[in-house]
Amino acid sequence: MGIATLLLDRGLVTRGQLDDAVAQQRASGERLDRVLVRMGLVSPDQVLNVIGDQFHMEVVDLHSIEVKPDILGILPAKLVYRQNCVPLSKDNGTLTVATSDPFELAMLDELRLLTGCSIEVVLADEDELRKFIRLHYGVGGDTLDEMSAGLAAQVEAAPDEVEQAQEASVIKLVNDILVEAVTERATDVHIEPYERELIVRYRIDGVLQRASVPQTINRFGSAIISRVKIMANLNIAEKRKPQDGRITFKNKGQEYDLRVSIIPMLFGEGVVLRVLSKTAVLMGLTDLGMPRKVQDSWEQMIERPHGILLVTGPTGSGKSTTLYASLNKIVSDEIKVITVEDPVEYNVPGVNQIQVNHKVGLDFAAGLRSILRHDPDVVMIGEIRDKETAETAVQASLTGHLVFSTLHTNDAPSATTRLLDMGVEPFLIASSVEAIMAQRLVRRICAECGEAYTPDKADLPKGFELKPGETLVRGKGCRACRDTGYRGRVGIYELLRMTEHLREMVMERQNASKIAAAALKEGDLITLHQDGFAKARAGVTTVEEVMRALTA
Repeated sequence: MGIATLLLDRGLVTRGQLDDAVAQQRASGERLDRVLVRMGLVSPDQVLNVIGDQFHMEVVDLHSIEVKPDILGILPAKLVYRQNCVPLSKDNGTLTVATSDPFELAMLDELRLLTGCSIEVVLADEDELRKFIRLHYGVGGDTLDEMSAGLAAQVEAAPDEVEQAQEASVIKLVNDILVEAVTERATDVHIEPYERELIVRYRIDGVLQRASVPQTINRFGSAIISRVKIMANLNIAEKRKPQDGRITFKNKGQEYDLRVSIIPMLFGEGVVLRVLSKTAVLMGLTDLGMPRKVQDSWEQMIERPHGILLVTGPTGSGKSTTLYASLNKIVSDEIKVITVEDPVEYNVPGVNQIQVNHKVGLDFAAGLRSILRHDPDVVMIGEIRDKETAETAVQASLTGHLVFSTLHTNDAPSATTRLLDMGVEPFLIASSVEAIMAQRLVRRICAECGEAYTPDKADLPKGFELKPGETLVRGKGCRACRDTGYRGRVGIYELLRMTEHLREMVMERQNASKIAAAALKEGDLITLHQDGFAKARAGVTTVEEVMRALTA
């Protein structure tokens, strides 16, 4: 009895759906079960259970299985990656191997010949199997296995670094590292040389996590860095100066822009790649997680004809995403929008975007002066870094333009004092700044493993009140979230709207704490702590995560 018949008998698909899948299978040459999963007609688990019944095989959950290192070492990494199978246990001359493809009979013969054991096959989910292999054999484990076995000597003996970096094995290894990064939703890739090891780390949901790479990667550090330099069109021979470049990288039809920074360090060159998805769908304001009151106020502010709107927060707090979502909301045929960015992170349809180029003197201030002659209605400056840019932004707002920009401050009230510190006159700040949004990104509790619990009051931070019987939510950790308890991120926000009273306080050069106290007294300010705690009560994030984001 075939898979199709079993799926029909169990009522998982209809005859019409099956016919459509068969037609697609003939066109693509894929296995029928994979076509059905791709079409969304059945889940991978349903197919796995049906295949298990068909072949009388046990279905295992790899996430809950501990495999001893000596068992994992029975099969070489190269074979494990090629056949997509892993050894789980060995008992009385029988090796139990997990696979996602029981139709591959040649694999069984190869395993028998290699190990001299009888082979018992169990079934595992294909994605889980790949994750298990990457975790235990390392990212690029098959390539490193091959390089260590023979190609390493050729790579190390190559007279030219360019030749080393263009070895097929090195190219594949770097690609494996980058594919793993985008698969795991990493925003940054860190390649760090130390005296006796090369460490690869991914920043996932704002937190650095060490990548699973085999120890043998240490021998090929210079070849890996040379390969990255070639991809970014950098000088491969220059090892004394910092270098910056760009790589365009494609994976599964999606295009990524990788910003490359290379800095000489004690034991070699350190590399950081910032991962930006060129084809990512722009988020809307409703997707960012703003409180209703904040979002309504912000949407009113971005419809204004002139003034300055500032978004503040540290690097990586989602400021650019908020600005892009805001521009996307107001862009139309009637409004001309021009931006000056360093770098242009996302392409926004209908927006004229300019890339800063310091080599030719095109910085934020120069770019802003030039674009004001292009008759814009709305202007976005990537960041206000100095007095010249700040004063040009103020003049632009006072001459009838709506100006968006960012500042690096901890909260919204501090933005006014930062502008004063830059040397901008108080009356210019008071008359031009309309609103300041401060924000942070906190990790979301994993939807797969979130569970309610009653916290100990002693563990709660000052200002967080918990009613009797009230519970919070935390993630216990699962395969979907890499056992962190978190998956994805959401913003927490603080919006300060400039009232007449606050403008007077700016004119008097009042400090940030007094401005914040006045705004709270007027009832027009929801602080970052208040919004973060509200999201913790709602089960979106945890109190610990809010405090980590706000005290870091």
